[in-house]
Amino acid sequence: MADLPNLTVIDHPLIRHKLHLLRDRETPKKLFRELVDEISMLMAYEVTRDLAVEEVDVDTPLERTRGHKIAGKKLVIVPVLRAGLGMVEGVLRLIPSARVGHVGLSRDEESLQPVEYYFKVPAQSEVRRFIIVDPMLATGGSAAAAIQGLKDRGAEEITLMCLVAAPEGVQALNQAHPAVPVFAATLDRQLNDRGYILPGLGDAGDRLFGTK
Repeated sequence: MADLPNLTVIDHPLIRHKLHLLRDRETPKKLFRELVDEISMLMAYEVTRDLAVEEVDVDTPLERTRGHKIAGKKLVIVPVLRAGLGMVEGVLRLIPSARVGHVGLSRDEESLQPVEYYFKVPAQSEVRRFIIVDPMLATGGSAAAAIQGLKDRGAEEITLMCLVAAPEGVQALNQAHPAVPVFAATLDRQLNDRGYILPGLGDAGDRLFGTK
């Protein structure tokens, strides 16, 4: 992946196993939701590995010692509606103090370009760290638009976390926002002529919410 310098694939046996179940067309929506939630929590562990910490005093039942607590910019989880909603709870279980914003971007099925219809994030974006969550990074259009929307509102530290990425989307995002790191559970082969990831796992939103 030397030509995709912004991409980190989180390769872990549990993630690989759960992703296998996630791809299966016979997986029911209840299990699909649970798997998205579980993979998101496992990924969040690695995505936040570089969080700043500071030393603090702590009194144990036996003596005083030194411990660590999270420091630096406050975290905001930003799901791209609607499929990104399926990833939020998994991240929040790991980081319950994080705030949650929402970005609504639909895809024009002819041009494959994103259309913004909703954008709500906490104020003072410049002092926060944003983690955008969306199960699929396909063409990269929606992710790039979400990142640009955050930058337009003052955000300076942004990460994208997805389950399945296509090389075309990662490359497009690297060109549009080269400083934004991308974390994925897997890098799939390619996009088809309709902009869907192959082999992929189908439409994540439809499978999460049973709308197809």
